[in-house]
This record gives sequence, structure tokens and C-alpha cells, in this order.
Amino acid sequence: MAEDRHDMETAALDWVIRLRDPGFDGWEEFEAWLGADPAHAEAYHRLAIADQDMAELLAVAPASAEMPSNVVPLPHRSQPHRSQPHRLLPHRSLTRRAWLGGAIAASVAGLIGFGMIDRQPALYQVETAPGMRRTVTLGDGSRIALNGGTRITLDRKDPRHATLERGEALFDVVHDDDAPFKVLVGDTTLVDVGTSFNVVRDGRVTAVQVSEGAVVYDPDGAAVRLDAGRRLRAEDGDPHIELAAVAPDAVAAWREGRLIYDGQTMADVAADLTRWSGETVRADPRVAAQRFRGVLSLGKDDDVAGLASLLDVDVRRSGREWILSPRNP
Repeated sequence: MAEDRHDMETAALDWVIRLRDPGFDGWEEFEAWLGADPAHAEAYHRLAIADQDMAELLAVAPASAEMPSNVVPLPHRSQPHRSQPHRLLPHRSLTRRAWLGGAIAASVAGLIGFGMIDRQPALYQVETAPGMRRTVTLGDGSRIALNGGTRITLDRKDPRHATLERGEALFDVVHDDDAPFKVLVGDTTLVDVGTSFNVVRDGRVTAVQVSEGAVVYDPDGAAVRLDAGRRLRAEDGDPHIELAAVAPDAVAAWREGRLIYDGQTMADVAADLTRWSGETVRADPRVAAQRFRGVLSLGKDDDVAGLASLLDVDVRRSGREWILSPRNP
């Protein structure tokens, strides 16, 4: 029997509220709910965007504007991943149905009186939790596959532009000579030349691998062209750019549960494992610069500790983290 639409939207709203909590730990349950029916993801993202859009509109309302009495502001928290400033929570005396059916509409309708409705803001964010993956299809047909722990900013008015704020994403771009696809990452820009390319943003470091076509890194500065089978690593503020070869079929192998290395550091391995597994993995400073060559084949239920023999390090649990540390003599 088909799921009742009201029940589905009520469940979606419940997830919107629960995911605001910085202590939320129900990612497996959330992923299972999303995967149970494509309509679940559609309902969740529609309500999440409506929630964020309403908050942004209220945030810029004149001081004399009265906030509807049935909503209260959620205080800003420091964690950027699971909460946003100026989000709204339903008043505790309201049912979710009242919130769903009235609060959003009432709040937006109230702002119409101030002439402040600009439909949806042009910029919006798509984010995945560590251990989760998602693919976004843009209006021009280009596709972006997001690894875990990734956040990108997209533009509803310009599907040829994206900002990778953190994490890892594979861009399969529909080429257009008249409107090159641009990715802002760190303090530079990538411009496609008919391309499939993988980008990692970790702290101040940007890493790019190209499997098809070509990418121009920093077109207004260094203007480094990366053709298929080439990779780059650069750090903000450092003029030195590392260039090397990469097997095209190894680019974004994480989508198939494989992590392929040809001399990357143990710190890079730890960051990759964190994104893939959803577990926090950290390299001890004594092994962080240690180089690794090999392939890690990962399954959904793989235990990070089982990788110790392949990585030639000790893997131990410390609180909620896995630590890659030197092997005991």
C-alpha cells in the first residue's frame, strides 16, 4: 500500500528537526529511510530548503517586523555541519502537523507584506555526512557525486558554477565552450575543458585528479592544465604545486569501494577513511607523513582496524577515534 503523503511529510519534517541537533547520531537510520523510497529524499530536501529559505528571509526582515507567534528562533551553534544559523523550530505547544501546514506558510505570507519575497535564494548547499554518498544532477545535465563528509554550494541561477567547501566530489561535466563549468575551491578556480575530474578539499589542501578531458587549475594565475591521467596537489598560499600521473580508471575509485594510493601520505589515507566509513580516523604525527602505495578494498561493514596489516601501521581505538600509529617494535 502506498505511503500516505501526510505521514511521509511528517517523517521528513521530523528528520529536518532531528538533524539540527549537533549530537545527532542516527545516520544509518536516516540513510535507510532515504533509501526506502525516492519520494522520501524529495520530501526531505524540499522541507529542508523551505526551512532554510524561510530562516534567511526572516533574518533580513526589518526590525519592526513581527515574527509569527508560533515560531521561535533556534540559537546559533558552532557546528557548521549539522546546524545553520537562524533556523526555526516549531513552538513546543504546536504539533508537527500545525508546523507543516501553517508555520512555514504563515511566516512567508507575513513577509510578503514587507515586499521581501525573492522566491528561493540563488545559492544553496548540498551536504553529506561522513559515511554517506549522494549524486546531484544539475540543470545542464552535469552530475556531481559527493563522497562522505562533503559540502558544496550550488547556484540555482547558474548551473555552470559550484563551490567545494570541504570533502570530495567527482564532477562529470557536460562541456559547453560558451559557458565553461567552474569549480571554486579554496583560493582558486578550476575550469573544465570537457571533463570528468575528482576534487578533494581537506583543510587548506586541494587535490585534483582527471579521468577524462582536461581541467585548468587557477586560470588567472598559474594556469596549470591537467589532462586525463594527471593529478595535482596544492596548498593555499604555497606557490609550489605538486604534479604527478594517475591511472584514469583509478580516479574516484571510492565510488566502487576502492581507495587507490601511489605515494600519498598516511594523513591523506586517514582523511579518506573518515569520509568513506563515517568513523573518525586520524594519523599520529609520527606516521602522518609516511607514504603508502596500494589498494584498500572497502565494504560497508569493514572494520578500520582490519586495515592495519595493509597500511603497515598499528590501528587502535581512542575514544571515538581510530588512530593510525607506528607499529610496536
